[in-house]
Amino acid sequence: MTIPPHSEETSLLIPLGPRSYRLHIGAGLVDRAGVLVAPLLKQKRVFVISDSHVAPLYLERLQFSLSQENINSSYIILPSGEQTKSFTILEKLLDILLAARCERRTALVALGGGVIGDLTGFAAAILLRGIDIIQIPTTLLAQVDSAIGGKTGLNTTYGKNLIGAFYQPKIVIVDITTLATLPVREIRAGYAEVVKYSCIDSQSFFNWLEIHGLQLLEGDISARHYAVRMSCAAKARLVSDDERENGPRALLNLGHTFGHALEVETGFGAELRHGEAVSVGMVLAFDLSVRLGLCPAAEAERLRSHLTAVGLPVTIRQVLALPPEPARLLAHMARDKKVHDGRMTFVLARGIGRSFLNRTVEKDQVLAVLADSAGI
Repeated sequence: MTIPPHSEETSLLIPLGPRSYRLHIGAGLVDRAGVLVAPLLKQKRVFVISDSHVAPLYLERLQFSLSQENINSSYIILPSGEQTKSFTILEKLLDILLAARCERRTALVALGGGVIGDLTGFAAAILLRGIDIIQIPTTLLAQVDSAIGGKTGLNTTYGKNLIGAFYQPKIVIVDITTLATLPVREIRAGYAEVVKYSCIDSQSFFNWLEIHGLQLLEGDISARHYAVRMSCAAKARLVSDDERENGPRALLNLGHTFGHALEVETGFGAELRHGEAVSVGMVLAFDLSVRLGLCPAAEAERLRSHLTAVGLPVTIRQVLALPPEPARLLAHMARDKKVHDGRMTFVLARGIGRSFLNRTVEKDQVLAVLADSAGI
């Protein structure tokens, strides 16, 4: 199974009627951003929102590209890290934009990872009752997941992304060369989301990842382009079928119900990346499926082995030095956005590439899986 040669640029349509937009994937697209966004702007004025890690790397190049199309750009640099997705930072951002006389025809440009994309998208959704947002994701996790589909949000002490809105961007520009500046740990964290897509409904993609995943992590640009394109196409398909997550789009939460609980437990600190939490969460979802008699144990072991081979955690005790009592994690999970009539929604699996939704899992089964993973 070989790596298809990467093309210079791929364009995917997210078909959502009047909210449809294109996703562009390629190398060097930060330097072509001006050409790509100019036809979409209502006003040749944008505010670029970035963070203290990404701005020094790409802000100047982006602003130059915009200036070539006579687009006036101002910028706002926020602190990096998951804790930036807060009401405190949101209020500061909105105050800066209003003080600078941001108008309804002005657009925001999110230049950064998932935190910047989620926060900026939510700001765009509520500022002046809605202004345009352009997503330029610079991390693997954001490129394959959070920048696509219009989910925006903030974290609270009660859970991750519990405040937010569905608000679609005007365009998503994925420059895969930005991945070259990411630490290996960040690439691995994003890779967990790539594996997620294969586990949802594409065993053939998982087969490919087993062979070429390490090449992707080590920087092979063709492998990265192919994996990003496959992941984006999978998400585009689910989003176009179910924009507001009333049905099949919820499959994208594979591993997230468990993973978000782990993030809440750490206070969204730097010691646990979102993708690392999702990696553990996917294994827990498969283990729960095995315990319920829905999935062969060999399939869960295959997933566990691949994630371990690429350096991702697969147990709670690997990510939490002092694992809490399972009941504490279960309480975090009970506040998840996908709870229906007090029952938690789980994405379970009958095997790799065969995931489905389930709302009938009993709490004692979940507690048992959590206890095993925590070594309690």
